[in-house]
Formats: sequence, C-alpha cells, structure tokens
Amino acid sequence: MDTTFAPADTLDRARQPIGQIAVELPGSTAVFRRLKLDFCCGGQIALQQACDNKGLAVDAVLAELARLDRPDGPAVPQVPAEMIDHILTRYHAVHREQLPELIRMARRVEAVHREHPDVPTGLAEHLEAIEAEMLEHMAKEENILFPMLKAGGRGMAMHPIGVMRGEHTSHGEQLERLMALTHDATPPQGACNTWRALYAGIHQFSDDLIAHIHLENNQLFPQFEPSRAACC
Repeated sequence: MDTTFAPADTLDRARQPIGQIAVELPGSTAVFRRLKLDFCCGGQIALQQACDNKGLAVDAVLAELARLDRPDGPAVPQVPAEMIDHILTRYHAVHREQLPELIRMARRVEAVHREHPDVPTGLAEHLEAIEAEMLEHMAKEENILFPMLKAGGRGMAMHPIGVMRGEHTSHGEQLERLMALTHDATPPQGACNTWRALYAGIHQFSDDLIAHIHLENNQLFPQFEPSRAACC
C-alpha cells in the first residue's frame, strides 16, 4: 500500500487488530462478513495483514470503513424541507442498515453462547420487533407526513404528527427494554468480538434513535403545531 499521502487515522486503522475495529466501529462487521474477513476468532491480527491474507486491497477496505465514521456533522438545517432530507439520509437510511446486522449478530450470540449466564436471550426477537415497528413508522413519515410537511400543510399535519409522537414514545419504551436485555449494552468480561461488536452497535443505534426522535419532536414538528409555535 502506498501510504505517502494517507491520513494518519487511516494508517492507524490499517494497523489496528480487525477485532478491535469490529468492536469500535458499528457497521464494520457487515463489511468484514461480506469480505470473509474473520473478526471473531481471527480478530487479533491487523487489518492490513488480514487483507493481505485474503488478497484484498486494504485501501478499498479502509474506504468502506471510512464511510461508517459518523463524526459531528454540520449544524442541522432549520428549513423544514432541508431538515426532512437530513432526517431521511442521516437517520432513516442508517436505521435500515443498522438493524439487520444487529439482528444477525444477536442470533449468533444467542446460539453460540446459549449456556452463558449473561446471554441476552430474546434479544434477536426484540430487535426484530423494533425493526418491524421502525420500518412501518418510517414508511408513514416518508409516504404521508413528510410530503405533507414539505407541501406546507399545517392544519392537516396535526393528526399525523400526533400519531408519530405517540409512536416515538413506543420507540423509547422499546429502547428501555433493549438496554435492560443487554445490561445497558455492556458485554460481560471475556465476551467474544461478535458479542462486543453487537453491543457497540446497539449503543450506536440507541444514540442515533434518541437523536432522531429529539430532532423530530423538538425541532421539526413544533414548526407545524400552532400552539407550540406560538409559545416559542
């Protein structure tokens, strides 16, 4: 690999054990699984070496991983149409990527470690329920509420906004149960890389969903609710 102009953080990631990356970078397990890079039992070797062993170009793998990084971005736009576009790309699209991978890892952890006293029995099933609820909720926003808001329909939006607020409350209750099942996304001592990556991903999903709900409830929706807008 020609590293003459490579950023320092990229070089550091190439030298990191692949298992460490799997744990610290939510979403990376899906990349490793697709490329057949062993991050669990073989997780102690550096990403560079793991790629070399498989004949993979480490630069291409690093580029995929870089797209998973989620540093603090620019300020969220306040114009409703732009805010909605931000929600769709930053949260809706991300949740659709997060949940299938979390479900896959949860199934594996529950199967492989079923005799472990701290195994999160029922976690995959709960994540599937969250996914089903989230997909239905996001479809309602994308097909009904968001087009209505973009068209400027204030009076007509009051009822669907109320429905979405109620469903957000349900999402919060689902998150509480998720944290209870996983001991606040804290893996037990000696947990394998898959287990640790699963809980890191759950932690990221929880943070993202909380930020998503906050943005809609407290910044987007009040712009279309006369009583709330009048008091601000």
